[in-house]
Amino acid sequence: MHDSGAPGAALELLITADQGRLGELQQARLDRLRALIAFDLRRGTDAFPLLHRAAKRLAPLDADLSRATYLEALGAAAYAGRFCGSRGVVAAAEDARGVAPSAATARAIDPMLEGLTARISEGYPAGTPDLRRALSAFDGENGAGATGAARFLMLACGGADFLWDGEVCRALARRQVRRAREEGALSALPFALTFLAAVQVMRGEFSAGGARIEEADAITTATGNASLPHAALLLAAWRGRRDDATELFEASAADATERGEGLLITIVEYATAVLHNGLGQYPAALAAARKASDHEGLAFFSWALPEVVEAAVRSDEPELAGEALGRLSEQARAGGTEWGLAMEACSRALLSQGDVAEGLYREAIERLDRSGVVVYLARARLVYGEWLRREGRRIDAREQLRRAGEMFATMGAEAFGERAERELLATGERARRRRIERRDDLTAQEGQIARLARDGLSNPEIGTRLFISPRTVEYHLHKVFLKLGLHSRHELAGTLPRR
Repeated sequence: MHDSGAPGAALELLITADQGRLGELQQARLDRLRALIAFDLRRGTDAFPLLHRAAKRLAPLDADLSRATYLEALGAAAYAGRFCGSRGVVAAAEDARGVAPSAATARAIDPMLEGLTARISEGYPAGTPDLRRALSAFDGENGAGATGAARFLMLACGGADFLWDGEVCRALARRQVRRAREEGALSALPFALTFLAAVQVMRGEFSAGGARIEEADAITTATGNASLPHAALLLAAWRGRRDDATELFEASAADATERGEGLLITIVEYATAVLHNGLGQYPAALAAARKASDHEGLAFFSWALPEVVEAAVRSDEPELAGEALGRLSEQARAGGTEWGLAMEACSRALLSQGDVAEGLYREAIERLDRSGVVVYLARARLVYGEWLRREGRRIDAREQLRRAGEMFATMGAEAFGERAERELLATGERARRRRIERRDDLTAQEGQIARLARDGLSNPEIGTRLFISPRTVEYHLHKVFLKLGLHSRHELAGTLPRR
């Protein structure tokens, strides 16, 4: 019942079961399930100590389940973030290292646990080999169901964040979305959708990401679990509409503070830094990025480091930029991925001069082109074009700035697009005002319904997927047809191509 997205009803059954005569293992399992329900309902500070205690209780009774529960405890700690306290997390990591895995089973969660505990106890580079091994094997573990796998998805993607490995995170999220749909696992599906949406945003697929966000919101509203605005924050930041983004950031930060979810506050701070860097408001970007990077949790703080470097350079704070670059370099080189090494190269270029700077900018662009992280590829072209203009190479600058502007316009990144246009005008070119690609003339829900209809789902099937009535689906499709100038759902395939 918990897995199917009914945490309240599952909690009532737990209370009933707790009144019976239970053995030690049964009681420990109940403790674990109670903690997982607390996590789903709030994702605050209360779930971590409950899971830690359950894992310790399970250790002499079921070593494999104890290790899985320790990993779930670290996942809860990752969400609690700065509110969790490092002492308790270190204690949990040390306790987990004292529980040996069963020799009879080989599970992807075991190297994941080893990598995270090493990272907590010994530092970033120590955990990298096990994390990489876990990420490569994570989704194939012993036929684990969608819900079981989704409990570790955040840590798996957090591991991908440590290693700057967007492709692994994308593959994990897509597989988990498919599995959760197949199994009807409504507690798992919003997490998988949210991570897939975040990956799509970073790939410049804003419309697709918005559709995943809408679906996740519909499910969490229907089940009563805590909302998952993490990907929505990323989307708002990269779209660059200041008023809309600021309203969402403030509401999310207030909600996260009330529930005790530090990870969400870190993402708000990162998103705020991206927004202000796009707007060219560098002191504000620097303040937000430093807050995000100062709290080294178990996920996503790394993304703030390049924002610190760019904002600090533009704010004439080279020491702050150099310190952030040092931390970024340690992570990028440990992970060895195209994305991570590109971010290091681009950040180092901002602090370099002459041929060295130019070589680093070109390296960053080449690596990002291979990585598929389109938002940062466009930004690399933008900062390279800005550097070329300041070097007096206006013709070369125009090429990079035009390409950056076209990419921003296509994905819908308005603030960065306007920044590229200002720079292009400064080269002396009479720039044409680019029309931002807006499939978001449709609302997010209209876009999601339109894509599902394009994919052949009937109105009742769409309603079941989105927890709305077929009549509501019909109403939204009517508005879609009017906005897009279509006459039937058969025309949607040509208007909304698949990515």
